[in-house]
Amino acid sequence: MTIANDTKWIDKEKTGLSEAAMDINLTLSADTIRMLVQKARAAASSMRDTFEDGHDGDVEFDADTLEEGHNHDGLAEEESTDLSDTELRELIEDLNVDEAAGLVAVAWVGRGDFEAEDFEQALEEAKERAVGSTAKYLLGMPLLADYLEAGLDALDL
Repeated sequence: MTIANDTKWIDKEKTGLSEAAMDINLTLSADTIRMLVQKARAAASSMRDTFEDGHDGDVEFDADTLEEGHNHDGLAEEESTDLSDTELRELIEDLNVDEAAGLVAVAWVGRGDFEAEDFEQALEEAKERAVGSTAKYLLGMPLLADYLEAGLDALDL
C-alpha cells in the first residue's frame, strides 16, 4: 500500500512503517525528543544524587560560624555545576506551541493516557489544555524520560 505523507509518497511495505507512524503529524522530530529524553534522564539522575542516603537536602549549621558574621563566601560552592535541569527547562520553554503540544501528546501516549491511534486527539487536547508553563508541567512528571521513550515506541518513531 502506498500513501501520501507531506507531498511525498511512501510505500509502507518497503519502509516497514505502521499505520500509526504514517498518521503522526509531529512538528518535533523523533531525534529531538530522544535528545530531550537524554536531558531528562540526566536531570533526574542529578536530582537523585543530591538526595542520596535518605537525606532530603539536610543542612547542618555551625553555631559558632553563624554568630561570627554574615558572609557569603561559600555561596559559589553551593551552586550546582550540573545544569541539566535548567538546560532541559530552557529547551522545553523554547518550543513553539505546536512542538510543545506534540511533546506533551507523546508523553501522554507513553504514560498510557491515549493509545497511539488516538495521537491526533492527544495533540488537540494538549493544545487546548496549554495554559501554563509546558516545562513546569512536563518536569513535574517523575518518569518523563520513560513516558517520552514509551510514547516514541508506541508511535513507531
